[in-house]
Amino acid sequence: MSVDDSCTGKSLSLICSTLSWLRDEQKSILDSQVSVQGSDEEPPWILEQARKQKTEQLLQRRLELESRLAKCREKESRQRLQYEKGEPLRKRAKVNHGSSASELENEDQFVLADYDSEREEKGSSAVRGDCDGLSVASLDLMRKLGEPLGATQENPEPDAADELKIFFCSRTHSQLTQFINELRRVKIPETLWYHDQEERLTGNGQQESNIKHLPLGSRRNLCINSSVVNADSTTAINERCLDLQQPSTPQEKKCPFLPNKQNEVLVNEFRDHTLAKIRDIENLGVLGKKIGIVTLPYQLLLQKSARDALGISLKGHVVVIDEAHNLMDAITNIHSITITQSQLHRCRIQLRTYLQKFRNKLKGKNRVYVTQTVRLIDSVSECLDRLASQSSKKEDLVTIGEMMSGKGVDQIHLHKLVRYLTDSKLARKVEGYVEYAEKQAPGVQGRLVDTTPVLTHIQGFLQALMNPAAEGRFFFERDESSSASLKYLLLDPTFHFKEVVEEARAVIMAGGTMSPMDDYARHLFPYLATERLKTWSCGHIVPKDHIFVRTVSQTQEGIDLDFSFTRRNSIPLINGLGCCLVRLATIVPDGLVVFFPSYAYLDQVSVQWQKTTSGLENIWTSLARRKTVFKESKGGSSGIEETLQRYSTAIEEGKGAILLSVVGGKMSEGINFSDKLGRGVVVVGLPFPNLQSAQWKAKLDYIEESTIGRGGSSAEGKAAGREFYENACMRAVNQSIGRAIRHQKDYASILLLDRRYPTPRISKKLPGWIKQGFNDSKAAATFPEMIQSLQDFFDARL
Repeated sequence: MSVDDSCTGKSLSLICSTLSWLRDEQKSILDSQVSVQGSDEEPPWILEQARKQKTEQLLQRRLELESRLAKCREKESRQRLQYEKGEPLRKRAKVNHGSSASELENEDQFVLADYDSEREEKGSSAVRGDCDGLSVASLDLMRKLGEPLGATQENPEPDAADELKIFFCSRTHSQLTQFINELRRVKIPETLWYHDQEERLTGNGQQESNIKHLPLGSRRNLCINSSVVNADSTTAINERCLDLQQPSTPQEKKCPFLPNKQNEVLVNEFRDHTLAKIRDIENLGVLGKKIGIVTLPYQLLLQKSARDALGISLKGHVVVIDEAHNLMDAITNIHSITITQSQLHRCRIQLRTYLQKFRNKLKGKNRVYVTQTVRLIDSVSECLDRLASQSSKKEDLVTIGEMMSGKGVDQIHLHKLVRYLTDSKLARKVEGYVEYAEKQAPGVQGRLVDTTPVLTHIQGFLQALMNPAAEGRFFFERDESSSASLKYLLLDPTFHFKEVVEEARAVIMAGGTMSPMDDYARHLFPYLATERLKTWSCGHIVPKDHIFVRTVSQTQEGIDLDFSFTRRNSIPLINGLGCCLVRLATIVPDGLVVFFPSYAYLDQVSVQWQKTTSGLENIWTSLARRKTVFKESKGGSSGIEETLQRYSTAIEEGKGAILLSVVGGKMSEGINFSDKLGRGVVVVGLPFPNLQSAQWKAKLDYIEESTIGRGGSSAEGKAAGREFYENACMRAVNQSIGRAIRHQKDYASILLLDRRYPTPRISKKLPGWIKQGFNDSKAAATFPEMIQSLQDFFDARL
């Protein structure tokens, strides 16, 4: 296997090892496919002939695929050459987007189909005919004509062979794009079996294998229908896409990009183009079977509903999870949900509007379940209103009993109700009708419908009411604007990841900052035997003398750097920190990134530094004279990108820059401060979560209870909770530290400002390549000694 010399690091290691294993495993599979079992009485030449026939069939199918892919690559090269020469390409055929789907809708379409309670009891879909999107009148007409009510295919195609695959999963699309760029650089030899057989049969064995890769993503990333992808939210995009595929939508008004008989040739050509080269996630939108590597974000792997919707089976395949330090938090976030007062009130208005129109058309189970839905939402809404008016707390635990205390709610069978909401598509019917009604009456436009289908969102919260009580908790929250909300927080990610572990052939979790790793065994795989868990780690790729690591316990004036919650508000401490950074900004060249424990503390420090005392220059001005100062805001990603661009420009112009950011913020993950962008990284304090928050109290109580439930003592339970609490803090610190030193020739200084860092409980949780610095007797030197060593470090490289 050969690679570009510029490839280094974790991604390359994963690519080379997994592809080598996949190549060897494929050879074993092919050997087994061509093997022939015969009796002792059969002559050897018959068995050999049978083996030869199977071999030629396998090889012929592969040659046909490779031939199609080669033509696609040749066509792309020809088109690129034409473009570079300025020659006109073939005119693009006009696509008739037609009118928007809303112009086709009529009121009858939003009537709920009959709900069959007998089918419900039998466990099958209770929507009669299972024809989503067809009106009641259409279903009645189909019954009279004797037409089948279920969706059928005239010539259903058998499933293609699900060949062995590597599923590579990461947190964001940008991280997957970085992986794909590394994948393009790798050249893997052809599978030996194919090479030998092809050379024997054709005399022309292929030396290099073309990697079959497919990126998967959400509709927001892959949809090419502008009328869909321009919607304001991901949920709105999903709902609009589903609407354009409904059977009730006339053919000429359906999504023009749906596969059909007329564009079958184009679809097949696109399939081949998909596999011809390694593509970015933005280029594709179809799932294939005959591929080697599939890249996908966390959301598509960790949700069973998403895997089922995409037809993804992990059985017998290998799953690689990159940036795995995020895994437990990702599972928790995906399966947690928050609803606000405004969402509940808006949902109630939408349901009332729908019922005013269709109440007389609702029959049987539909009437029962819609009434139950209204009652349950009213009960939850009243509970939230009551808590918002009576409780002065910012957050508190809420019981299911409190949320279901409304009239008649205790008689509701939640499991049946949630199943009804799923099968009947009530949310889509209600939201579709309200949107239609608003467009018919422009005077009320924008009053009822939000860009996010609110009933769909609340349905997810109602589903959380059925989760096991021990698995999660419900909380009341109040934000800075005093808006109230209810939140379901998943406390135990074990069950939701267990399906992936049990189905896959192997699960590989990789990350550059996974230390400390005890939490994964204790809280993600408590059901696995110790021998089934293998851990391995290695040192940093850069030489030891390219990293300068020091802990700083005191300022130059002798003030203890203790940023614990009870002491960090000290004015002398804040000013002393500022003086330390002014001194560092003088020595560290180019870019200096400083991570604070929270946005609130960063704001507090910034305000203090801008105060002037006795006519002297304030700290903020002193920093700005040495480097251009930038500050991370708590806003969206657009502001982050602008700040990073200005930060980079200031460094390129030779002014130097200092970036004040937050541990766990946008800048602490997914951003690479390589080379000049991060010659120095400073971590201020330890970002321990707030132990007084209701959510953290619930987490620690759960860990203590589960430890005792597995046979541990009360003392062991408390110790496990403390360990989890410290590990959450240190994973965030380690992730921030890892933003610098991104390749073999890079170098940077890393300074940890808090007197608690040298203590054994904290220092042992740092990455191995950082802990090497603590073996140095100068690692905890005085501030003046540290400054001199830092100056020598950079003088040796400039």
